[in-house]
Amino acid sequence: MPKRISRLRELNSCADWIASRRPSVRKKWAACLPDELVSDILCLWVFWARSDQLPPHGRWRSWLFMGGRGAGKTRAGAEWLAGEIRAGRAKRIALVGPTMNDVREVMITGESGLASIGAHGDRPEYEASRHRLVWPNGAVGYAFSAEEPKRLRGPQFDAAWVDEVAAWNNAAATWDMLQFGLRLGDTPRLVATTTPKPVPIVKRLLADESCVVTRGASALNAANLASGFVEAMRAQYGSGTLGRQELDGELVENRDGALFAFSTIDASRVNTVPELDEIIISVDPAVTSHKGSDACGIIAIGRAGHDAFVLADATMQGMPSTVWAPRVAELAEAFDADAILAESNQGGELVRDVIAQTGTGRVVKLVHARLGKKLRAGPVAALYTAGRVHHVGDFRELEDEMVGFGFSNDSPNRLDALVHGVTHLCLARGAPRISRI
Repeated sequence: MPKRISRLRELNSCADWIASRRPSVRKKWAACLPDELVSDILCLWVFWARSDQLPPHGRWRSWLFMGGRGAGKTRAGAEWLAGEIRAGRAKRIALVGPTMNDVREVMITGESGLASIGAHGDRPEYEASRHRLVWPNGAVGYAFSAEEPKRLRGPQFDAAWVDEVAAWNNAAATWDMLQFGLRLGDTPRLVATTTPKPVPIVKRLLADESCVVTRGASALNAANLASGFVEAMRAQYGSGTLGRQELDGELVENRDGALFAFSTIDASRVNTVPELDEIIISVDPAVTSHKGSDACGIIAIGRAGHDAFVLADATMQGMPSTVWAPRVAELAEAFDADAILAESNQGGELVRDVIAQTGTGRVVKLVHARLGKKLRAGPVAALYTAGRVHHVGDFRELEDEMVGFGFSNDSPNRLDALVHGVTHLCLARGAPRISRI
């Protein structure tokens, strides 16, 4: 790497610095470049990258790059990995995303993905049927999904790139399995790229002394985004919680005016469950089953004394009753539930009949929601604040819905099922309530 470029790393990017100079300076700079660098400069990432997109100096095992939407996180992860492969330091690589579709469409074939960057002679071949990438020098990258952490049990790697870790289901299990597999070579390394959310896996990385952190805002990459994108998003979201998180790349614990807060949920999270006095499967049925339909909220909840424990989220999107009803019955059997609780506002007795037709044999109790969603959710939010509702593990989609409640027009089906279930277990049977002073 030319020394001049190395020293310019602390600026926004070398390309920006050169572009900002007088024409005479630019000409002198270009005249000093070796011929081989002139031909390769379009593919020279260190020239185009901002300092926050480049790997930190020093010895580290994990690098966490948190950035706003469009901040160039994907490109940073892909370029780091491509550089490790060219240098021969990475030969067996793990690529992990929220879903297998995310790995393929973003990390591999996306505009900033591994198959789209670098000189054409250095680009890998994607073998879709085997979920792997093969580079010309023999390096192999294997695709994994956070939906299936057990697939990471067994394989071993010398490098890994993991994307959108804050959006992973089974985050802790996926991360742990990957760490056990990073055991090849002298210094196996990992880069994690994500939009920040105050979820346990992100907090865990921030607390890890072997993990280095860089941050990037969307505005820093405005030149590579659609014209007016950053300004339009800033005008809509301003400097509030969502704007700071999604545009500035800040880790924001709580949303302004929200009933539920990540910090409150996390404070009462547990990994083990005491002996439960009662278990129910709470269902917020969907009345239609096309692609744009509301989800059918399916949440397993238990009660021990006066506390509730959220055990599972089996919510299904766009499925008919012939699919979600058997799923409810399976969950009831798996947890040996005492009853199935279902909202009857849409469907009435038909909801009970649909579930009964599965042959579950469990008692089906119907609840008719008379109050609005926010009024129903308020007392349950108070229980969370009091530390009386515990999530047994991570439920990313449910928790996102809880914290985002009231900030979008999406139907909060997971939250509805949760509210009905917690209300039934902790508020509708004479259990101590939270006093309003």
